[in-house]
Amino acid sequence: MITKTSKFVAEMLGTMVLVLMGCGSAVIAGADGTTGVGLLGISFAFGLSVVAMAYAIGHISGCHINPAISIAMVVAGRMKMDEAIRYIIAQTIGAIIGAGILYVIFTNHPGASMGPWALGSNGWGTGYLDAYNTTAAFVAEFIFTFIFLMVILGSTSTKNINGGFAGLAIGFSLVLIHIVGIKVTGVSVNPARSIGPAIFAGGEALSQLWLFVVAPVLGGIAAAFTYNLLMERPDQAK
Repeated sequence: MITKTSKFVAEMLGTMVLVLMGCGSAVIAGADGTTGVGLLGISFAFGLSVVAMAYAIGHISGCHINPAISIAMVVAGRMKMDEAIRYIIAQTIGAIIGAGILYVIFTNHPGASMGPWALGSNGWGTGYLDAYNTTAAFVAEFIFTFIFLMVILGSTSTKNINGGFAGLAIGFSLVLIHIVGIKVTGVSVNPARSIGPAIFAGGEALSQLWLFVVAPVLGGIAAAFTYNLLMERPDQAK
C-alpha cells in the first residue's frame, strides 16, 4: 500500500540522488573534458539520475523530485495542493541531504576549497562560467523549464500509448537541456536542486537563489496552462 509517508520518503530519496549524482558529476568527476567527464558527461549524469529514479520510485510517488513539477501538476489539475506541499518539503529536504553528502565528500579531498558557486551551484554573471547576465539566466531557466514540463505532461498523459517510456523521454530531455544550458546558469529547472548546494556554498550562490526558484516555477506554470489549453484539458487526461 502506497501511503503519504512512502511518497514523502520516495521524493526525498529521489531528489537526494539527483543532487548527489548530478552535482557530484561536476564536483567529483570534473567539468574538464580532458581529465574529467566534461559538460556532456555532467549533462548525462543529471538526465540518467532522473531516468534511474523514474523507474525506482515512479510507481510510488510519480518521481517529481522537483518543486516546479509538483506545482505544475497542481495547475494542470493532476495533483492537489496539499499533496504538492508535502512533495516540495520532501524534495527540499532531499536536496539538502544530497548536497550535504557531497559537501562532506568534497571537503575531505586534499586541497579542497569552497568557491563562490561551490558544489555545482547555479548562478550567472561575472565569474560564473560564460558570464551570462541576469536576463539571459532568467529567460533560459524559464524556457528550459517550460520545455521540460511540456515533455513531462505529454509523456505522462493517460492518452500517451508510449507511457512506459516516460522515464526515458523525461531523462533525455533533461540531458538535452543541460547540453544547451550549462554554460548559462549550470541549469536548474528545479528549485530544490538549486537550494541544496546554495545552502552550503553561501555567498553568490545563495544571493542568486531567488532566480532559480522563481523562473522554473513560472516556466512550469506556463507549461501547464499551455498544455491544458492547446493540447489536453484536465478532464481529458483522466
